[in-house]
Amino acid sequence: MIDQTDQQILICLQKNSRMQWQEIGKIVHLTGQAVAARILRMQDDGVIEAFTVNLNYEKLGQSITAFITIFMKSAEHCKFLNFLSACEAIEEAHRISGEGCYWLKANLMNQKDLNNLLDTLLLYGNYKVNLSISKVKG
Repeated sequence: MIDQTDQQILICLQKNSRMQWQEIGKIVHLTGQAVAARILRMQDDGVIEAFTVNLNYEKLGQSITAFITIFMKSAEHCKFLNFLSACEAIEEAHRISGEGCYWLKANLMNQKDLNNLLDTLLLYGNYKVNLSISKVKG
């Protein structure tokens, strides 16, 4: 389904999702139209789900990045998922195996906002928090 050229296109888009199709074409030895056709096919096939922007949260005033493991205490999954959808501080949420039920990545402005988020999470279960010291990749 995905060939070597598609993989090269995906690598280019991961580095810069705004890269022009002609520029990608020069790298993968295709025309801009051929690159566009492949990108559209990968979108239709669900390989490419979205194009996104990486934000510098520290420059936006959100200097705390917290990685939170949630240990659900009851069958509150539907309410919890609704909370996750509505909570702007939570950048990522994953249902996980192993230790815990969910893993969250949250970006917050200050300790007070972190405490408020953690207090809310206690409605759904217990948690374990790790704070980012610095971002080294990504």
